[in-house]
Parts: sequence; structure tokens; C-alpha cells
Amino acid sequence: MTLPAAPAALNPLDARATPRVLSFIPPMTQLNTPYPSTAYLTGFLRQQGVDAAQEDLALALVLRLLSRAGLQSVREVVDALPASSAAARSAAVRSFAEQADAYLATIDRTIAFLQGRDATLAHRIAGRGFLPEGPRFAALDHYVHDDEADGGDPLAWAFGALGLQDRARHIATLYLNDLADVLRDAIDPRFEFVRYAESLAMSQPSFDPLAQALAAPHNLVDATLCELALDAIQRHQPGLVLLSVPFPGAVYAAFRIAQAIKAKHPGIRIALGGGFVNTELRELAEPRVFDFVDFVSLDAGERPLLALLEHVAGRRSRERLVRTFVRDDAGAVKLMQWQEPDVPFSDVGTPTWDGLPLDKYLSLLDMLNPMNRLWSDGRWNKLTVAHGCYWKKCSFCDVSLDYISRYEAASAEVLVDRIEAIVRETGQTGFHFVDEAAPPKVLRALAEELLKRGVQISWWGNVRFEKTFTPELTELLAQSGCIAISGGLEVASDRLLQLMKKGVSVAQVARVTKAFADAGIMVHAYLMYGFPTQTVQDTVDALEYVRQLFEAGCIHSGFFHRFACTVHSPVGLNPAEYGIKLVPLPEGSFARNDVGFIDPTGVDHDRLGVALKKAVYNFMHGNLLDQDVRAWFDVRVSRPTVPRQFVARALSDQTRG
Repeated sequence: MTLPAAPAALNPLDARATPRVLSFIPPMTQLNTPYPSTAYLTGFLRQQGVDAAQEDLALALVLRLLSRAGLQSVREVVDALPASSAAARSAAVRSFAEQADAYLATIDRTIAFLQGRDATLAHRIAGRGFLPEGPRFAALDHYVHDDEADGGDPLAWAFGALGLQDRARHIATLYLNDLADVLRDAIDPRFEFVRYAESLAMSQPSFDPLAQALAAPHNLVDATLCELALDAIQRHQPGLVLLSVPFPGAVYAAFRIAQAIKAKHPGIRIALGGGFVNTELRELAEPRVFDFVDFVSLDAGERPLLALLEHVAGRRSRERLVRTFVRDDAGAVKLMQWQEPDVPFSDVGTPTWDGLPLDKYLSLLDMLNPMNRLWSDGRWNKLTVAHGCYWKKCSFCDVSLDYISRYEAASAEVLVDRIEAIVRETGQTGFHFVDEAAPPKVLRALAEELLKRGVQISWWGNVRFEKTFTPELTELLAQSGCIAISGGLEVASDRLLQLMKKGVSVAQVARVTKAFADAGIMVHAYLMYGFPTQTVQDTVDALEYVRQLFEAGCIHSGFFHRFACTVHSPVGLNPAEYGIKLVPLPEGSFARNDVGFIDPTGVDHDRLGVALKKAVYNFMHGNLLDQDVRAWFDVRVSRPTVPRQFVARALSDQTRG
């Protein structure tokens, strides 16, 4: 794809003196689509005339391990385990050992099926006679709905008689999850497809656990990852490597990659950045980090990266780096904060997926939740329609940080130019808009521009359920290709929504979500429990509101998350305003984000959370919507104070709130 020339507002780099850049997506992120950070950085750098490439080592690692050759290596490790060891006694490992020949015979074809290259295999997979089944298949017992109606088929209620591809994808995903459990139990106890070694990094004040893990001998997963990383270095010959770590579950692998590169190619410079760095390493003081990487950059990466490239090329001093941690000559960590304006969002350019194997990603179907399915099934072009959040008031959100606080939008014309360029490059028309909350004004203009140009795409994203989303606007969005919307209902309590500064009410959410639903757009509600001062009565009332929203057809999907207080949120910065006391954080020089707190209500939110999740799971499938919500709790609770027809009345009165 031919990208536009570098914006005139930027000073183009001297390509002859600028090092080649290679960006890595470290394990683990998503397996169905590339995480977009490297696509954005690579597209931006190429517009500046920089020779830039990218590799998804998360996908590469899984495809190498989950292949016939990879599973043969796993089998050799399993066969060598002492019979008395805990690993050998693991149910997943025992099942694998007993059925190893069947796994080796089926793995390559199953991966091809999940990549969309062998669709007819669905018939054999769905029949439950082709794939070996391990402990994960016990989950199917929970799906039994009505044995008499479905002839004893535990998946018939979920997929029906014609849902062949979906049924097969779900079964194949359980098969892969069994194999992930084998890797965890027999080879690397930290292994997961998403939260890989997360505990080593998430809100971890000390670098010691990560350092100890990195000092340990390589296991099969480590050795495979390092081999893949060094192969990529050999192919691309970069002078600068960028490691983008969006989540704690990608940190360990990122450091393993850096460790391998430094051991083999000590002259290559390595920079660390991404969402994890931006939220958890803002007070980094641990010098050992710089045994692995040379630079750690904060917030939007474009401006720091331009400065870094000039520095690596010898044209800018270390002191003039932008928002970048380094280790000085005395061994101390210093944050270089040379002041230069950020690259405007309208000038960051078009992301490119060139170099990423778009035909190799896996369409998985793990949770039987329609919104979770969008996260794991199908390859979506991820795009941001605006930088930051236009609302930036929610008290549980990191509103003090750049990725929320600095709001910038681009014109609809620029956005659709980017969309058209991405479709030309990828050949795929599905888009996930990854904004914290896509602005309704921008979405309206975007929809009108898509319709004006006749650009046909399918898209979904996250919004605030604000009253601007009228039936007229939701219908327009649907016509432009909107298929699903998610948004925060949070604790579904007007008192707590006001305390959260959400700027919405339950009645308003009911009307807005119904407008989306009536336009044929799937609606997912992010729900929360355990917010400061939330009482048992608040929780019961919240579940009643949610029940009514499902019953009225306002929302189709939902999930309750446990509230976590972060040091960058208004709750973490001003706990007294929310009636709580923070638990002092331990001393440390590494990660700092989540912080515990003492809530005087003393509610056992973990116990209540089990009931909330069970209830919503059933509501999504139309079960027990007329049941008293108190029946979901295993402790005695008071009846809801919410009127039984609250949502119905809110929908009938379009002039309220």
C-alpha cells in the first residue's frame, strides 16, 4: 500500500542516517488479530521515511508450539517427567499423555480450520469424534439446557442444528485450551494464552520476581520464543527494536526477547513502551530494567520515538529525549523530559499491517458471550477514531494520564481515508474502534462520510451511554455498518453513578441502549461491583436494574467486573472523597498501579460477585428473567428497592432525564 507523504508539520528524518526499526508484539496478546500498537508505529515511521518492520511473536510462539513438531517436543518433556511429580499427576498432562498420538495427528488440521483454511473439517470436529478431549471439555456439562428438547446434546441450545462452524470452533477452542493447560502444568507454570506470567509484573513493586524468572534456565517455551526472536533479528537486521507491552501478561516475554537480543547482538538498541509502561512504570527507579532494555518511553509513542531515532543516530543528546527513562553513567534511572509538542492525532498517519501474517490468525470461540466473541473470533482492523476521552471525568478511570486526558479528534475525511487505505491493504472490512469512549459527534460525522462515499464496513466499539445517542443517530450508525456497541453501566445505581461522575442515569442508559438495540445493534454492558461505599442493597438493586434491562431487550450481553482502584484515578488520588482509606503501597522501584483500600461498609463483594456473574450469564441466554433476583445469592439479602417496572416506565417516558 502507498502511504501518504509525511505531514508537513513534522521534520522528516534523514533516512540514510536513521537505524532500521523492528517492532515486536510480545506474547501474549490476542490470537485472532494483531494488537494495533506496532501497526500504528510502523505506519507512522514509514511516513517519516524510516525503514520499519514488525513481527507478532505472540502468534508465532503459539503456532510453533501448537504444531505437530511443537507437540512432539511437548510430548518428550511430558514423557521425561518423574511419575511422582505434581506435573505428571496433572489431569491435563495425564490426558495428553494418554492421547498424544491423537493430538499429534489432529493439531495441524485443527489450526488450519481455525485459520479459515479448512472449513469442511467443521463436520468432523462438531461430531465430537475427531479431536481428543481433555479436562476442559467438562465445561460442556454446564451447557445442558433441556435434555428432553435437544436429545441430550449439550451444545444444541447454544448453536442449534445449523450452527456447524460455530460449534466446531468452540470445540476446537476447548481443545487448544487443554493444550495450554499441558504447557502450563508440564513446562511453564506461568503459561496462559492471555495472562502469561502476569503476576510477575502487574502492580509488582519489586523487580525481584521478574529478575529471578529471567535468570532461570530456559524451558521449552522460553527457548522457542528466543529462537523466534533471533530469527526475526536475523531477517530484518534492525538497529533499534521496539517492544510494545500493552498488558502485564506481555511483560515477561518482552524481557525474555530483550535478554536474547542483548546476549546475541549487544549493539542493537532496545526500547520498551506501551500501555503497561504508561500505567505501571511512571515512577520507574529500578536500574536492573536497563540490563535488558536501553530506553523506556511513556505515553503516545510518536514524538518520543522521533527523538529516540535522532539520539540513536547521534544527532540528539540523551538529555533531549522526550518522556524517556534511561540509566545514567552513575547507574541511576533518570526520566528525560525534553519538552516538544506531541504529534497531532490527525498527523499520526495510517496504521499498516504489512509484515504481519494476516492469514495465520486464529478465530477462537471461547466464552459463549456475544461480545466476548467479537474479541476472540475473526480478524478485526483495529483503529482509533480519537485520541483520549472527551468525557475524562469517571472517577474509576486513569483520567490523569495522557491516554485519557489528552483528547484530540481527526476529521471524518481523514478517518475514512485511513479506513479505505486499510481495507485496500488487508482486504478485510471489519473494524474495531478501540477508543476509551468514541465521541458521538465524531461517530456521526464518520457515519455520514462512510455513507457519502459508499464505503461498506462492519464496525464496533465502546461508547458512553449518553443521551446524544438518539434513535435517529443509532439508526444512522447502523446504516454505516455498526454491528455492536459496548458501554459502561458500571454499578447500575444512580447514587453510585453520580459518585463515579459517569454523567448518566439508569433511566437514560435504558433509553439509549434500547435505541441501539432497536437499530439492530448488539449492546454489551460493562458492569462493576465493589465500588467504594457500595452496600449489599446497592448490589441487589443493581442486579434488578440489569435484569429489567435484559428483559426489556435493552442489552444483549454483560459482564460484572470487580472494581480495582488505581493510583492514577480520582478514587486513588482523592480517596477521602469516596469514603475510603488506601492501604499503603509497599516500597518498591518497579510497577505501581493497583492499590488496596479499606471500605467502611465491610461488604464481602467477592461472595456477592459469584451471584452477579451467574445471574448475568443466565440473563444473556434468556433464562429466569422473571425470577426474584434474591434467588441468585447464597446469603440472605433484602428485596430490591427498585420498582419492578422501572425500566419499562423509563422507556415509555422519553422526556425524562
